[in-house]
Amino acid sequence: MSNQMYNKMWHQAQEALNSLLDKESEKMTEPQRNKIIVFQMLATFYIKYVQIFRNMENVYDQIVHPQKRMLIRKILDGVMGRILELKNEMVELEMTEFHYFDDILQDLKLAPQQLDVPIPRYFLKERLEVIKGREKILARILNELGADAEELWVKFTVKSLPLEEAIKLIQIAERARQGRLRALFMKQIFLQECRAKEIKLLGQKLADTSLAALQIQKVWRGFHQSKKTVKEREEEMIFLGMKPPPLFNEVSAAIIRSEHVTRLRNEVQLKHEQSYKEALVSIKEELKLMEGPDIKEHLQDQIRQWFIECRNLTGTFPEYPNEEEGGSAIIFSNKTPEQVIEDILTSQDEEEKLKKKKKKEEKEKKSKKGKKAKEKKGSPKEKMAKEEDEEWKMSPSLFLQLMEEGNSLYKDTWMNKDESWNFPQSYDPEMIKEEKRKELESEIRVQVDELMRHELKNLKLAVNKEMEHPFQGKKGKKQGKGKKGRKRGRRGKKDKDLTADRTIESLYQELVEEGLLIQALKVHLSDYVGEYSYLGTTLRQVAVEPMPSLLDVRQLITLYGILPLGSAEVHEKAPLVKSLLLAGPPGVGKKMLVHAICTETGANLFNLSASNIAGKYPGKSGLQMMLHLVFKVARQLQPSVVWIQDTEKTFYRKVPQAERPNEPKRLKKQLPKLLKLLKPDDRILIVGTTHRPFDAELQSFCRVYQKIILVPRPDYASRYVLWKQIILRNGGVLTNALNISCLSKVTDGFTQGQIVKVIKEVLTDRRIRQQSYKPLTAVEFITMMTSMNPVYKEEEESFKNWYAKTPLGRKRLLSLTVGGNKEKEKEKGKKKGKKEKRKK
Repeated sequence: MSNQMYNKMWHQAQEALNSLLDKESEKMTEPQRNKIIVFQMLATFYIKYVQIFRNMENVYDQIVHPQKRMLIRKILDGVMGRILELKNEMVELEMTEFHYFDDILQDLKLAPQQLDVPIPRYFLKERLEVIKGREKILARILNELGADAEELWVKFTVKSLPLEEAIKLIQIAERARQGRLRALFMKQIFLQECRAKEIKLLGQKLADTSLAALQIQKVWRGFHQSKKTVKEREEEMIFLGMKPPPLFNEVSAAIIRSEHVTRLRNEVQLKHEQSYKEALVSIKEELKLMEGPDIKEHLQDQIRQWFIECRNLTGTFPEYPNEEEGGSAIIFSNKTPEQVIEDILTSQDEEEKLKKKKKKEEKEKKSKKGKKAKEKKGSPKEKMAKEEDEEWKMSPSLFLQLMEEGNSLYKDTWMNKDESWNFPQSYDPEMIKEEKRKELESEIRVQVDELMRHELKNLKLAVNKEMEHPFQGKKGKKQGKGKKGRKRGRRGKKDKDLTADRTIESLYQELVEEGLLIQALKVHLSDYVGEYSYLGTTLRQVAVEPMPSLLDVRQLITLYGILPLGSAEVHEKAPLVKSLLLAGPPGVGKKMLVHAICTETGANLFNLSASNIAGKYPGKSGLQMMLHLVFKVARQLQPSVVWIQDTEKTFYRKVPQAERPNEPKRLKKQLPKLLKLLKPDDRILIVGTTHRPFDAELQSFCRVYQKIILVPRPDYASRYVLWKQIILRNGGVLTNALNISCLSKVTDGFTQGQIVKVIKEVLTDRRIRQQSYKPLTAVEFITMMTSMNPVYKEEEESFKNWYAKTPLGRKRLLSLTVGGNKEKEKEKGKKKGKKEKRKK
């Protein structure tokens, strides 16, 4: 695609965003009480923002103009943050993490695949060098540790054998080899004898050659015709679209060419970015030489005029603003001296009015507090009923303003801009000059402020003969410094650096050597294969809570894990998710999802599992040092993921006798404290995985983990896709002999891990070579699965029941019961009304 095509895509995305921002501002002003209408409105906005996000991400990845990319990036972060805000609103409204949009997608004429939130490619592209450098350091440390471990293993485990025992072992092996050869030779002799006997018996019958030829012709014609009919049948199926064409899975020449073009575009992007950075420096230097003296004179004249006007109006010279306040920039922010004087006069009147208003507001607040305290009392069901009766209000957004600013910038600068002169789409020098003039003006203003302060001082001494009182200002400053010093001292006590004398590199190496910082597996989130839930909305309408599909889980991992970790601006402003729990039976892909988060964001992976930290950094001081090391390195080299595998062990109700020496509950008291210390600036995510959440104390468990995601066993649709894709990835060939639908039905209850394991065991190198004359069948896979235990419905129900006890699960049940009771009351009221009419 050319630059024009991507520019057109950008303009279309901006138009869609502009209309969506207008609709959102209209809808937010309208009061709503009906939860269903509110949810449909939120879901529609969410889906439309996802479509804009998909287009914007594609444009940002491919467009080469550096200044356009800066604006697109700003809007892209805004859209990303707004998606997270809308998701949070839907969770608070429906009291569930999983939402289904079947009916809305149908109205908007969209496929479920278009609902998938993409992972921006700039997460890795813009940090590629840093990630590669870190991987090299980690690989080097692990190689050094590996070499030492091998030497120790050879030293302690490999034992030397006596000569006699070694000779005996060799003799046994040699005799066995000779025995196998002898048996094979005897088998060949036996087969030769059998053939000779058959020839003697059938010697007379094969004399007539015409009969033999007729038999061969009959067989050949039948074989040829069957081949022909099979071929015609396949062609018909391909024509009807019920079977993919023969070269469907092969990469076409067009795709290879497009990949080559994208690589070239990325190279051009880097060149243009480099030339833009160089231009920023060179153009600023030119402006400094050419326009710097004129800007200085203009600023001095403007400030002098302000001095004279203030003297004429008020009778005294004005007080000059300090550097901390912003200097003269506060007074002359796009204003003339006449407008500044008008502001001075009006501000005096406004101050008096504000004082009166504050007194009234304080009285009103006191009276309201008493009413609120009375309203708070009541049962939880009554509260839920009151909340439903109240008008719904959306929480204020931190990203709408960002998007509106970006949209207005687009309208002012790029919407109708003539770029016929800029065919290669390099930087625009005039835009750089405008930006750098402002920067240069602010730099010169600092110098001018110093000069004008001295000039004002001299004017006051000469004209008014007013002496300044410097001691008062100095005292105030000293007091301020003293207070700051005290505050710093307090902070120093709280956040005491235990390793102030050590470098980050040495701490990093220590954590790797101790096994607390591990290498993440190269797994992409797209490798977590599954299918969408197509009946979610219909099941909820019939009051049946559906189990989430695998792609619903994948969507939540993108929203709660990958997007905030990948973008610093989104992490700071979006609803903050500090911790995440993945709960589900073994083999459903919890570990894979943790590694996928690290791969997609380039995050470091710290392992604080109970089994991994056992015996490391003993005692309270040791534990404090370990956590300090982990979180110091995690902050310095963010984004970071802190993984706690089998996290139920950290929150055991009762520690089993066998695990008591390992002290699995070491982190139980420390984790809530660590979560409180995490700020929006810290791109650190604590991820826990568990297959036995019922063994943990629920209160402390839910206090630590902010978001709890149930990872289910795969349903029929997900199993069908899984069997198909994993067989193809492992070198298998899909033929009519292999019934995937049958495999998916039979393997109900089996997890993804078990399916992958079976496929790898069946598809050995030898079996892959045999496929040309011996195609794969379902029986081969089913026989391998007979020794495995599936996840039964009872186990799945136990996970559901446990989730219903979590805070969000309880709220969901409560909202459903309140809603159900209301509907029943309405129905009773209708029935009574009908009876009364009949009586009349």
